[in-house]
Amino acid sequence: MNVNTDVLVPMTEANQNFSKVVRLVDEEGLAVIMKNNKPRYVVVEFSEYNEIQAARESRRDRISAVSEKIIDDNLEAFLELAK
Repeated sequence: MNVNTDVLVPMTEANQNFSKVVRLVDEEGLAVIMKNNKPRYVVVEFSEYNEIQAARESRRDRISAVSEKIIDDNLEAFLELAK
């Protein structure tokens, strides 16, 4: 994953100047807060967060549906293995 270096903010600076973090989110769509020189946190607008949550729920639902189908299609084999 590539990170735009213009949106990186050290933790110390984020603590001392949170308005800079908010300004970056307004201008760039997100801010990445670094902790110990590693990307640790992402700050995004709340609407973006809602989209991320919806995508995660959709992915979880798809995985659940596939796993249920695998179990249904192979129930006899799973029951035999469980003996």
